[in-house]
Amino acid sequence: MATPITVIPGDGIGPEIMDATLRVLDALDVDLSYEQADAGLVALERSGSLTPDATLESIARNRICLKGPLTTPVGRGFRSINVSLRKEFDLYANVRPVVSLPGTKSHYENIDIITVRENTQGAYLAADALISEDGQTAESKMVVTRAGCERITRYAFELAQREGRKKVTIVHKANILKMVSGMFLDVAREVAADYPHIESSEMIVDATCMKLVMNPWEFDVIVTTNLFGDIISDLCAGLVGGLGLAPGANIGQGAAMFEAVHGSAPDIAGQGIANPVALMLAAAQMLSHLGMEDRAVRLRRAIRETLAARDRTTPDVGGSGTTASMGAAIAERVAQ
Repeated sequence: MATPITVIPGDGIGPEIMDATLRVLDALDVDLSYEQADAGLVALERSGSLTPDATLESIARNRICLKGPLTTPVGRGFRSINVSLRKEFDLYANVRPVVSLPGTKSHYENIDIITVRENTQGAYLAADALISEDGQTAESKMVVTRAGCERITRYAFELAQREGRKKVTIVHKANILKMVSGMFLDVAREVAADYPHIESSEMIVDATCMKLVMNPWEFDVIVTTNLFGDIISDLCAGLVGGLGLAPGANIGQGAAMFEAVHGSAPDIAGQGIANPVALMLAAAQMLSHLGMEDRAVRLRRAIRETLAARDRTTPDVGGSGTTASMGAAIAERVAQ
């Protein structure tokens, strides 16, 4: 019996890269069934909601979601769709791997880093956010819990153990944010002690950013809090050629969502030139999560081979092909 997953094509280039990705999944013969759902601007136009109840019900029912890029309208009254989905399903672990790929515009080689970011607390919680009556002062609280710090750091060490990683770097700002970041660091140290076979190091966030640029090979797995993880994971994407090559997974106890982390790129929507690799790599993360590691390996290998050969690839990676032709090239290789 086919495993159902919720598929959210997304806005802008989303439907184009999703079509290419589903074509590749079909070529892998993974026995999935796709339940299409709306979110973002498309959903707002159709139903008046950025995240319709039917979409939330679909994710809750299937527990696995593959999501294209979404657009949150600019202006007050619209909360980030991604933040809303993470909160709705308590998707506490944001897992962002970056790996050097052939044929890309990157200044570095042999990069292989995973950033594990706490996804539901900290600055993005925007607790008690308010603006003064005269409009001159805005404030919000940064809130973390011991339980939240413990589960994200344990997730990072378990991931490192599962994937044979050697080192976890705990990134913090406890020298200044002594209570909030200090709690994260204290709890992370306690968790690290349970994994003596994995090297653990501690690093202040600003030093981390500097060292990622100067010597990124120093890093293996990074674990950190919400705001810092958002910044660091994008910096890491820049090490391998940009967000178009960077997938993301959002993991919770009851559901998991896999996505291209780049934007919806409305300026090139409909032109057929969007690179589908980020979403395909997210699909590979999804396959691993579903226990289909052999299929995930085949998909990643097919992506690498296609990029190396510049076989019908999109212009951003040196080809003269289209989203569809690149998807076809990768689909042919995974079927071999």
